[in-house]
Amino acid sequence: MADSSQKMSYQAGEAKGQVEEKASNLMDNANNAAQSAKETIQEAGQQVMAKAQGAAEAIKDATGMNK
Repeated sequence: MADSSQKMSYQAGEAKGQVEEKASNLMDNANNAAQSAKETIQEAGQQVMAKAQGAAEAIKDATGMNK
């Protein structure tokens, strides 16, 4: 039978493993959130650019500069 110090060492190792797993999960979640935010910002930027381009074309059409 394991003595007290071996049992405590085992429990400490178990706790360390659980903490490492939780930290890894938190990092994965943070990375996923960052990637999602990046994609959302890129999509918003593309929409703004498309609207600005459309507005510029409309101004050119209205002023006759697009001929």
